[in-house]
Amino acid sequence: RSGGRSAPRLRASGEVSPKASPCMILLGFVWVFFVAVFAPRGVGAFTAPLSRKGCSFDRETRAGLSRRLGVTKKRSLRMDAQVGIVGATGAVGREILGVLEARGFPVKGAPALFGSKGGQTVEAGKWGNVAVRKFDVEEVRGFDVVFLAASGDFALKYAEEIAAVVAEKGIVVDNSSALRLRADVPLVVPEVNGELCASSKLVANPNCTTAIAMMALYPIFAAFGLKKVIMSTYQAASGAGAAGMAELRSGVADLQDQVREDGRFNADKPFPNDVFAHPLPFNVIPHIDSFQPNLYTKEEMKVTWETKKILGFDPFDNDAEPRVSCTAVRIPTLRAHSEAITVETRDPVTPDAARRVLEKFPGVAVVDDPDQQAYPMPLSATGLYDVEVGRIRQNLVFGQNGLDIFVSGDQLLRGAALNAVLIAEKAINN
Repeated sequence: RSGGRSAPRLRASGEVSPKASPCMILLGFVWVFFVAVFAPRGVGAFTAPLSRKGCSFDRETRAGLSRRLGVTKKRSLRMDAQVGIVGATGAVGREILGVLEARGFPVKGAPALFGSKGGQTVEAGKWGNVAVRKFDVEEVRGFDVVFLAASGDFALKYAEEIAAVVAEKGIVVDNSSALRLRADVPLVVPEVNGELCASSKLVANPNCTTAIAMMALYPIFAAFGLKKVIMSTYQAASGAGAAGMAELRSGVADLQDQVREDGRFNADKPFPNDVFAHPLPFNVIPHIDSFQPNLYTKEEMKVTWETKKILGFDPFDNDAEPRVSCTAVRIPTLRAHSEAITVETRDPVTPDAARRVLEKFPGVAVVDDPDQQAYPMPLSATGLYDVEVGRIRQNLVFGQNGLDIFVSGDQLLRGAALNAVLIAEKAINN
């Protein structure tokens, strides 16, 4: 992989390597049995079912997978952690609270909640009503985990200061876009490159669209390589925060009596759009974030740059493989993003081979039964930790080296809060 991190390679053809002797095969099955019994959170949980289907792994694959698997399921963490959330009153901050509780994260006492000004109270599940304190760096000194669910400007000003005062093995997880492309800040999807959590006290959470896409792209990359990725995204109102969801809900209520039987709108009432560039109800907007000199939007370039960085490549080398292009569209759904993704792989791939790889990857739910009208949708993906992947088919342009897939994932969970908590879990375990 020129300039990038070597990807573990999975043979998904369903055949044992012809170079493998019977003795080697027998030793392989003994190894799988040993790992499956004695290391249930390691690679055994993934390799055992694949081995029964005839797939094989080389040494690099086993090492890589053992670092990456088992992070989406609940884990038994070995310490009680002092946890803080900056921006706890926003949509992502509230979701982080819910994920901490749902996953049984070992919080010492209750999470400390911070905002630009104190005085508010947040309903925090099993922790009851928790008061929000005015943020100050000294308030988080010695903390084990600090989640930043605040603005990019806040992260630029305070993230490094916070990282300097947290516990010796503490971690700061920033959900903004401010630090994602800095070379000294790991950009992490734990199932993909979670080992990087051990190398820094400051870790960036990816763009929500990127995080959801990586759950489908990485298994394909690991097994077949990637040359090109072409993505069209259908992004929910929640990507613009609680205000975006509120504007969509109120807009639908305001406009539903303005729709005529012929599908046109009455013009006697203005369409509300304070948050989005245009009214979102009954509409799609191919414009998220500001336009760049190359006529892509910043959101589209975030997906391009972040995808390459997470896979281990120079994010700004647009001429090097894998080449990534994105068109980002805002649609009138509340909180689940969807993505139509076309890939050209280095090695030949079939839909069945891709499906086998995706079915075994943690955090992915393959929903792909056209006969039963089963495929990923925002409605079914909302509230789920797993990313739904379906509509898996051979691409007619790239042929045996091409796939088309469709993906849906909860923007506030997999695209933000869940990924952040998984990073913290990974860091604590490391």
